Amino acid sequence: MPANFPAESGESGGVRSVQRAFDILSLLGEDRRILTIREVVDETGLAKTTALRLLQTLEHMGLLWAAPKGYTAGPALWRWAHLARSAWELPPETVKLMRDLAARQRETVNLYVARDVHRVCIAQQESPQPLRHVVRVGDELPMWAGASSKVLLRDAPVRLLTRIARSSPHGEAHLETLRQWVAQAAADGHAVSHGEREPGLSAVAVPVTGGSTAIVAALTLSGPTVRFTDERVAEFVADLGEVAGRMSERGFDHPLT
Repeated sequence: MPANFPAESGESGGVRSVQRAFDILSLLGEDRRILTIREVVDETGLAKTTALRLLQTLEHMGLLWAAPKGYTAGPALWRWAHLARSAWELPPETVKLMRDLAARQRETVNLYVARDVHRVCIAQQESPQPLRHVVRVGDELPMWAGASSKVLLRDAPVRLLTRIARSSPHGEAHLETLRQWVAQAAADGHAVSHGEREPGLSAVAVPVTGGSTAIVAALTLSGPTVRFTDERVAEFVADLGEVAGRMSERGFDHPLT
């Protein structure tokens, strides 16, 4: 939200406070389970008094818990975590399809859905190999590159593609490249990427559809580029396509309807 928005009163102020509270919660992660007031102030740019007020509110709601060295995740998040897991948990048959695919191809399998200018990993089966690509479930990755992005953006409006391009390191000039990638993926029925976001990382993606032809997710295999030769990519595309087709036939529980 722009810095010149009105003070925190009324609708705009309420939205701003919610965004700030979410920014604070987002600082917590696997590698940082305790937040200090200093970290909150330094990383959000909030005034100390504002940070304290928000921390106290989040603690009162049970979303944070005051610990001797700072604040940690609160017990109220358990309910949200349970709801999220119930909503996004894949059917056992679909999980097995992904697990078997990872075992056959020996590369990491991921399932992504689109969320505005990001793609979110909602399921993963890791490669059995020591050198592998791993994305945590729940991680948000940018949409300006990557095989899964090219698949997920098939029906995206130009205004969204423009916003995604602007968020990339290349700026709005990246729009034409994005449009070409998306068109190519739509024509081929799959997408491939080599080092577009991270050097040395490759991926192959195919669409997963819901009850209609609408794309609800992208199923991918990813790993070190050195293992993604043309021959292997062709094998990946064939196997991914078969698995995605079976997943689409079996269907999903909400929200992957």
